[in-house]
Amino acid sequence: MNSQIINPDRRRFLGIAAAGLAAGAAQLLLSRLAAASASEAIRPFRIDIPQGALDDLRRRIAETRWPDKETVADGSQGNQLATLQKIVRHWGTDYDWRKIEARLNALPMFMTEIDGLDIHFIHVRSRHENALPLIVTHGWPGSIIEQLKIIDPLTNPTAHGADASDAFHLVIPSLPGFGFSGKPKEKGWNPDRIARAWAELMRRLGYTHYVAQGGDWGSPVSSAMARQGAAGLRGIHINLPATVPTEIAAVLASGKPAPADLSDKERAAFNALDLFYKKYRAYGAIMGTRPQAIGYGLTDSPVGLAAWIFDYNNGELERRLDRDDVLDNITLYWLTNSATSAARIYWETAGQSIVLAAAQKTSEISLPVAVSVFPHEVYRAPESWARKAYRNLAYFNEIEKGGHFAAWEQPALLSSELRAAFRPLRPVQ
Repeated sequence: MNSQIINPDRRRFLGIAAAGLAAGAAQLLLSRLAAASASEAIRPFRIDIPQGALDDLRRRIAETRWPDKETVADGSQGNQLATLQKIVRHWGTDYDWRKIEARLNALPMFMTEIDGLDIHFIHVRSRHENALPLIVTHGWPGSIIEQLKIIDPLTNPTAHGADASDAFHLVIPSLPGFGFSGKPKEKGWNPDRIARAWAELMRRLGYTHYVAQGGDWGSPVSSAMARQGAAGLRGIHINLPATVPTEIAAVLASGKPAPADLSDKERAAFNALDLFYKKYRAYGAIMGTRPQAIGYGLTDSPVGLAAWIFDYNNGELERRLDRDDVLDNITLYWLTNSATSAARIYWETAGQSIVLAAAQKTSEISLPVAVSVFPHEVYRAPESWARKAYRNLAYFNEIEKGGHFAAWEQPALLSSELRAAFRPLRPVQ
């Protein structure tokens, strides 16, 4: 791909406009419009981490100053010392960043400036005719590495037992402040603003009919795109839906027991949320109020960063993912120095829970919404709540296995869900 792409329609416009002007005025118009085109340039991107940065990481790991052992026999105080030391020992000796670097560099990666910020993204087009464009958004403490395992199943479905008619063109951007995307220098980069940037990205790529998917922070971003009516967007799929009703949220906030009239599935969801808010959401509370304060430790100590991410949701990553998958992700945070800038998304949305229907303004979404519920998610959204939250709930399914990081943990299952959910939204051929 050329380092600069100018829309063919714009080229024709330049020629037509210039033809009717004097030479000097025409040249001025051409230069101004060319400058505008340059600001929308899509530039190829390649990762090339200096060896010195990897050597420094290993040195810092080797020089870690460890705390004393926890005073309990479980993980209720956080990462257990022996467990984390074992992981870090591997990270500082045998782990090889160059493997994931090569894997990423084998994919088509690009950079483009949107709203004053460089946005990094993977863009894999399917070889199948009439593939449906899909933009997929990761969350925290994830990155584009979350989605690597779904790329081939979605873009090359026939190699995975699916039909060519279910193929997708895939766009996977890095959230602002995450990975290789730029770090915002001003406040305001919340899901609504990111949603507008994603709509602009899809426009630049020439997609006039597409769908969106997300979990974790990708859920409010995708939902905001639907709520804003992004041009060309036909529907969304989310695997962490905002279904919690206002009256349930009020009870959760008060600390009172679950209402007596809840169904079994609603009560299970209530109990899971109650436990999550009381015990496992410390990271969200801290980053939502003091991202800069926690950021100093996360930026200066690789082991501090690893402990913070491995402890996510009471050790969700460690329990459900391969160790090197998680270390690939943590090392990406470290090498891009993005722990603090990524944490600020919590500050930007403080007080706006991503699972509360009112906070995410789900009643304003008119586009089709698809929901897949994985059993080990933060909470299992009941269909009764989902139908109240989304007036156009077009697809709802409960999956038999998997958790919060669905694309990472269960790529085949999530890919199957996306094919089924978006099949009705494909253009009629």
